[in-house]
Amino acid sequence: MNRRIDALEEQIAHLIRTVEDLSDIVARQEGELALLTRRAQMLMAREAERESQSGGGVVVGDERPPHY
Repeated sequence: MNRRIDALEEQIAHLIRTVEDLSDIVARQEGELALLTRRAQMLMAREAERESQSGGGVVVGDERPPHY
């Protein structure tokens, strides 16, 4: 009985460590995703500005290029 309890405690400790590791990974990815989203928005705004300066009209973010 004592061995079984020890085995369960060991499994629980392993699972707790795994959850903590995964939580750290998710938190890091959340930060990376936020950064990439800001960069994509900046690039879209920069491209829209470039297009408007060249007289190309309004750029819509989800518009397909003409070759599709």
